[in-house]
Amino acid sequence: MRTPTSAPVNPAKAGRRHPHDDAPDTAEAFAKLSDMPDGPDRDVLRRAVVEAWLPMADRLAGRFRNRGESYDDLRQVAAMGLVKAVDRYDPALGNAFESYAVPTVTGEIKRHFRDHMWTLHVPRRVQDLRNRVRFAQQELSGNTPGRTPTTEEIAAHANLTEDEVRTGLEALESFTALSLDAELPGSDDGYSLSDALGAADPALDVVIDREAVKPRLAALPERERQILYMRFFGDMTQSRIAEQLGISQMHVSRLITRCCDRLRDEVLADAA
Repeated sequence: MRTPTSAPVNPAKAGRRHPHDDAPDTAEAFAKLSDMPDGPDRDVLRRAVVEAWLPMADRLAGRFRNRGESYDDLRQVAAMGLVKAVDRYDPALGNAFESYAVPTVTGEIKRHFRDHMWTLHVPRRVQDLRNRVRFAQQELSGNTPGRTPTTEEIAAHANLTEDEVRTGLEALESFTALSLDAELPGSDDGYSLSDALGAADPALDVVIDREAVKPRLAALPERERQILYMRFFGDMTQSRIAEQLGISQMHVSRLITRCCDRLRDEVLADAA
């Protein structure tokens, strides 16, 4: 592997530190990256810069521990955010890299929670309300010992309406889901959520089929409509139908089969 002609971090400046203890001095490296064309040398220098800033990304990932995601996964997400920050950072603007990287990495981690950690997906606005309500509850808990802050108190503290607070409180229960096999609170007979679920009504399929075939039935000749009505709505036998119409039972059977096949083909053709 080829190496760049100069190291990404200047050893002569090793004693110079940024406000953060884990912030290396990579200003010279970023200046070189902005002027270097794509190629192996630039890739090596870019990788070295990313590695130099990984401790900062790990520290930011640590802020989101104990929120339902493993620390290793959070580190990977933070590293992805760091790579984006390195690729998008423009040293010509005169801002320190960490002032751009910190919100970029933090935003990547928050997006990960927003897009991947919710069992029940809710709109971003509702997620924001959830966070504001949760923070307000935490801040008010010290002022309301022994009880939960009321909706009115949370609304006043978070500068929200009471309806928005109620929406945020509902969203607090959306981050994780309860198993359908979980026993319902207060139940002592093993009654679970799955026992309360309904089932699809098979009669609905009959309604759909009946509505689909109506216009096709109306288009049949009158005698064939009459035969189908007597057979399937009057519950008459083929022999009785033949006797009433003065034709053979075999002819009735052929007419019923032919009509049913025709109606089925036409309805399926409409569906396709």
